Amino acid sequence: MKNKFVIIFLLFNLLITQNIYAEEIVNQNSVDIQAVETTQDSRYPDYSKMFVGEDKHEKFNRKMFNLNMKLNKFVAKPVHIIWSSVMPKFGIDRIRDAYNNIEYPKRLVSCIMQRDGKAIKHETLRFLTNSTIGLGGLFDPADKILKVKPTNENMEQALCKCKMNSGSYLVMPCLHSCTPRSLCGRALEAALDPSVYIATPIASIVKFGLMLNRTSYLQPLAHLIETTYADPYDIHKKLFGIDNYIKNSNYDREELVQNMSGTNLEMEKEGVVTGGASDLGNLLPLTNSLKADIVLDGYKVQTPVIDSMKTALFEDKSVDKSIWNEISLWNRSFSRRIKTGQVDVTEGREPYKFKYILQKNKTSPLVIIYPSIGEGAGAHHSIIFAKLFYDEGYSVVMQGSHFHWEFVKSMPVGYAPGLPQKDSELVREITLKILDNLKEKYNYEPREKVVLGTSFGAIASLFVAQKESTDNVLGVSKYIAISPPIELVYALEQIDKNGEECNKNSAEVKDKTALTAAKIIQLLDIKDDKKSNLEELPFTDEEGKLITTFILRQKLSDLIFTLENVPRNSEPKVYEMINNMSYRDYAEKYLGLSLNDSDILEKSSLYSLSEYLANSNNYKIYESFDDYLINREQIQKLKNIAGLHLTCLNCGSHLGFLYRKEFLDDLKDEMVILD
Repeated sequence: MKNKFVIIFLLFNLLITQNIYAEEIVNQNSVDIQAVETTQDSRYPDYSKMFVGEDKHEKFNRKMFNLNMKLNKFVAKPVHIIWSSVMPKFGIDRIRDAYNNIEYPKRLVSCIMQRDGKAIKHETLRFLTNSTIGLGGLFDPADKILKVKPTNENMEQALCKCKMNSGSYLVMPCLHSCTPRSLCGRALEAALDPSVYIATPIASIVKFGLMLNRTSYLQPLAHLIETTYADPYDIHKKLFGIDNYIKNSNYDREELVQNMSGTNLEMEKEGVVTGGASDLGNLLPLTNSLKADIVLDGYKVQTPVIDSMKTALFEDKSVDKSIWNEISLWNRSFSRRIKTGQVDVTEGREPYKFKYILQKNKTSPLVIIYPSIGEGAGAHHSIIFAKLFYDEGYSVVMQGSHFHWEFVKSMPVGYAPGLPQKDSELVREITLKILDNLKEKYNYEPREKVVLGTSFGAIASLFVAQKESTDNVLGVSKYIAISPPIELVYALEQIDKNGEECNKNSAEVKDKTALTAAKIIQLLDIKDDKKSNLEELPFTDEEGKLITTFILRQKLSDLIFTLENVPRNSEPKVYEMINNMSYRDYAEKYLGLSLNDSDILEKSSLYSLSEYLANSNNYKIYESFDDYLINREQIQKLKNIAGLHLTCLNCGSHLGFLYRKEFLDDLKDEMVILD
């Protein structure tokens, strides 16, 4: 999967397994790991501190991190691009596998020092099988035929087993994240590398080529971290900490995903979803006027929060299909053909960046995508939608969420997103500038325009539609809103409520988080299997809430980091405030609002658009009965206003139905190109 470890990171920082299960695995491994103080005064966990301890050298580390980013951008990346353009992806993969096979000695010694007989047998069997049948490690029959999965043993794990403390977190030039213990481990690994003892020019060239081949895999990850997050250093530190803890605890060896059955709920005959609703409003029976327009037959209903996570199943692997590496000059996959444009919004502020891909036809219809809360212009769902509609003959423009930190950098100083009426004005203005930009640059004038928004972006699309109904400057013919929160304040309260339930600090949270991180890695391996047909997720409702809460809190963190105008190369003190701030606190501090104000409740809801919704025919809304950010009473009220323009699904929760054929067929029918 593309950028797999970043996706893992977004999930595993919040996933926590059940107490009994965590204790069982801990007892099995009984690894003595340096204790890091996890007791925190903050309202929400500080995962950086939890997994790497106090960052005693943060000022130095940040300077080194920024230096490494520049070295990568101007030195390493150009070389990687050349290499990836010379060697096809298949060749790069084979060289990587062969080199991993050669590294058998370091893994073997690590297992011996850990006195792990099972791991010794495992590594030896893989080495012998791949060295013979696998043609010197070029291929991996040990995995494909014998089902013996590769592991990632290293000497730091052995030192950890020998009770060596890790020491303080450090960022070193060219080495990125490390600790004194990991540096000692790397030194021991170098001593176990046979090529170290062959001092010839040819050997040096070969070694450099192997290093170049291996590090080329890190470029997409480095680019994503640098461009996706407001504070790349903090994200990188968390990623290092949790990954290092998993390896040193040997949690990556355990079979954490033993079956694919999570919490499974059945729809009752009365049409009531039980066991996962956020509010009693979702336990109300369906009325005669509120019936499902789309029935998802065979949908494995779990809980609303877990079902919302099934948005991860909305994908199209063809978007990255290429024989060339992702950074190769010759990679012409769909995702690489998407271009980046920019428009000036506010004088003296950064230009607003957007993504787009145009058909050759200068009048082809256009889809404009407003993504979910906190998503950038290149969000995964936006790319999948872009591929879907591009194949249907549409050109596509992808904007970022107005709750995204990059959006704020383009707005006037002091602007903070969160008021739909005000936000939609800016979103509309940017959309107009983008259309003018494409017309000037490509002479592109689409004969039809459709705006499609998801979640928070769906709210924006409807507020833009209402403004356009009285002053049509965009010329949009249809607005599609998928899972818009009907009452925004209610939705934010549900997010905060889930966070308060799940983000409790405890002495066990560190191990639980790491265990479930390893579980996620295994789950993604199953998901990447071409033969797998993943329909259920093996999580409890609590774990689902943890995942979604973290993702939304990370987006809030990025936004606050930007609003506070914190320089990336400084030693920020803002995280103490962030780790104590809820969405309600955000509204009070940055918007000056009280969410108990009835006027705010009304103006931030879809009810404030009643006149437009009741009298217009150019929009479509999709809502699921078990969406955890809304309830049945809200759906009924919206149905009374929107009538046939509201399409209800019997299940699928918040965007958890995007991948289903029933929904996609209905969506395509709504967007038939008018020739």
